[in-house]
Amino acid sequence: MSLENALREQICMLAKSMFDRGLTGGSTGNISARTEDGGLLVSPTGTSFGRLDPARLSRFDATGTLISGDQPTKEMPLHSAFYDTRSTAGAVVHLHSCHSVALSMMPDVDQDNFLPPLTPYGLMKLGRVKLLPFFMPGDPEMGIAVRGLAGKRAAVMLANHGPVVAGKDIEAACNAVEELEDTARLAMMTRGLGARALSDNQVQSLVAKFDIEWDG
Repeated sequence: MSLENALREQICMLAKSMFDRGLTGGSTGNISARTEDGGLLVSPTGTSFGRLDPARLSRFDATGTLISGDQPTKEMPLHSAFYDTRSTAGAVVHLHSCHSVALSMMPDVDQDNFLPPLTPYGLMKLGRVKLLPFFMPGDPEMGIAVRGLAGKRAAVMLANHGPVVAGKDIEAACNAVEELEDTARLAMMTRGLGARALSDNQVQSLVAKFDIEWDG
């Protein structure tokens, strides 16, 4: 099997795994990954994570031209913004995961540091997550907002919509977006209960030990 065909299969397998566990439903969410030649494989518009066809993924060449497959997701500006501003981005995943969306609706969340520091793993896999305002689905302004971060964030949360995460490869991006949803779930479960978050000293120790992107 060629590297590209293996990547196609991996994208569809990971997407189905997230769909089967209720991390995004119906025809929501989109996913993309860099190919060996600098192009992209992208989930087509209107498709379900549970039923992606490896042969029908949208295929872009290194110049950003669609060369085969179905028409891509309407959220391509989001994906392109991460690839263009983060040299380490090898994949991007966008979900409509319920707990992170619920947390984005809360009036007191920190827009510059969306996820509370409840466990080490959210910090280690995501760094600080930026909460972006609400945009209409498919609005190119979402991509412009990501570009405005100048590549300093690996993850953003679209208010009332869902998370978008970039990773070094497709597995890393999926692991990170799942960690985002898990942390948001913990935040909603413990909301108002006086849960003990990590202290500022503990956060800074983690940042230093694991070289976490934190100042952007």
